[in-house]
Amino acid sequence: MDGYHIQARDGEIGHVEDFLLDAEKWAIRYLEAHTRNWWPGKKVLIASTLIEHVSWEQSKVFVDLLRNTIKEAPEYLPGERIDRGYEMRLFEYYRREGYWTREHEVHVM
Repeated sequence: MDGYHIQARDGEIGHVEDFLLDAEKWAIRYLEAHTRNWWPGKKVLIASTLIEHVSWEQSKVFVDLLRNTIKEAPEYLPGERIDRGYEMRLFEYYRREGYWTREHEVHVM
């Protein structure tokens, strides 16, 4: 999905540049988005829980966010340390519940 365009609820903004993984849980936690389609452009993290679906045919990742929300998101500097405090601030910005709040839930079938 590297290079796929990011489709917000109200239009396209940027592209996928990389992914950040949780090595302990073997899970994709964030996609690194580059918003250079918007002036001035920057890199931001979008939680994988905000991905609605991926269109392989269109090479697009659809996310449950507005373009301006992504545009105004805190800038991510590659190599920056991602700790729980950073994640809490990021999820607070997106006004979403952190993925870690549901990890302890047991799913019974």
